[in-house]
Amino acid sequence: MSSNTFYLTTTLPYVNAAPHIGFALEIVAADVIARYQRLLGQEVIFNTGTDEHGQKIYQKALENNQDPQAYADEYAAKFDDLKKILSLSYDHFVRTTNLDHKAAAQEFWKRCDTNGYIYKNEYKTKYCVGCELEKTDSDLEDGRCPLHRHSELEIREEENYFFKFSAFQKQLLDLYEKNPEFVKPVGKQKEITSFVKGGLKDFSISRLREKMPWGVSVPGDDKHVMYVWFDALVNYISTLGWPNDQEKFDKFWPVIQLAGKDNLRQQSAMWQAMLMAADLPNSKKILINGFIGVDGQKMSKSLGNVIAPSELVNKYGVDAARYLIMNLGPFGEDMDVSWKKLDEVYTADLSNGLGNLCSRVAKMCEKAEIIGEEFNQLNNDFSELMDNYDLGKGLSLINNQVSAADQYLSENTPWKKEGDEQKKILVEAVKKIQSISYHLQPFMPETAEKILAHFSQSKITALKPLFPRLT
Repeated sequence: MSSNTFYLTTTLPYVNAAPHIGFALEIVAADVIARYQRLLGQEVIFNTGTDEHGQKIYQKALENNQDPQAYADEYAAKFDDLKKILSLSYDHFVRTTNLDHKAAAQEFWKRCDTNGYIYKNEYKTKYCVGCELEKTDSDLEDGRCPLHRHSELEIREEENYFFKFSAFQKQLLDLYEKNPEFVKPVGKQKEITSFVKGGLKDFSISRLREKMPWGVSVPGDDKHVMYVWFDALVNYISTLGWPNDQEKFDKFWPVIQLAGKDNLRQQSAMWQAMLMAADLPNSKKILINGFIGVDGQKMSKSLGNVIAPSELVNKYGVDAARYLIMNLGPFGEDMDVSWKKLDEVYTADLSNGLGNLCSRVAKMCEKAEIIGEEFNQLNNDFSELMDNYDLGKGLSLINNQVSAADQYLSENTPWKKEGDEQKKILVEAVKKIQSISYHLQPFMPETAEKILAHFSQSKITALKPLFPRLT
């Protein structure tokens, strides 16, 4: 990666269900990072897309009497729609059914095989279709996967190809030791280090085509298709044009990856070992989100408590929805939401907070005939937080700026002043609002642009409410 380039990616969500607020947190957080890096003048590639192979997708397609590709096309479009729904700025939308990606996955397999890290063996294991992962007894609770309690585990026994994951224990531990902040938050770095120290087990990377045909063909053995994780993880390099566009790959790699905590092992251990096996550099950093619960319960279709990004936007507007999602606090512990909590935050922080501040000051500026000026300066404390991917703290700093501006107005009471004394106070208040909106650009791009433009006018006028009160 060159000094003026920046590459980040979300995980690729499975296309077996429509997007929900959990993935919205991941992709909006990625968008905030990408927009901040562009604000710094970086050349950014922001990648997302859809993971479209594997048994879970194949079964869903059969249940819906659809061809798997048609089913994948339908759901991939739902995820690509998020670009407009959430005002996202991603550059790449990679689909694992794309021909270029399939070719890259096969080349990646060949390199791992040539280097001696792939072999064929008998395969017998407990398998969770929901996770698309093998499960050991230590992974289970009461004999079931804790993430998919309503699904029976499958017992699988067949001849498969395996990846020599066990060969990479020392290299992975060295990677974590040399990069103590490789995984954020620190608790997840400790968790994956402990997992690798406990010993690694080779994992299956193929399935028999006659049993599960929906996947990328194994090079040189058409009886097998690639295991979905092995295929999907390669998207992080196939989207850069690897292996054909080595110049682009060298320019942007390594990557910052965002993922949910259920992806910790796949992203920070399995994928890193695969990169080592193919003689490719490791990722730069893995950012891990907690799970989002609703009213103290896990989101699930059966409970009817799944919150869709479109629902948030329909109720609060695009930028307010982005704010509410980011206010949950990415790259930390599990979090809980409810419509009541979201309403309270919207009212307190946006309607009564930022929105009210802008309206009050704009109205006084119109009467006092205040002239605006351009503003383009980042606060050093804000930059430090954003450079460290502390997005929640960055948003809190902006909220503190709003509170400080309100406090400034309360202490200086411009509504009681006249002439030059009043103008001096209002000019300073405008600068504070401009600083707030400048820092707000990665989080709420449309709102920030609107505020900056309004308070930079040759004559500042009254402003319509930015965040209408909820009815």
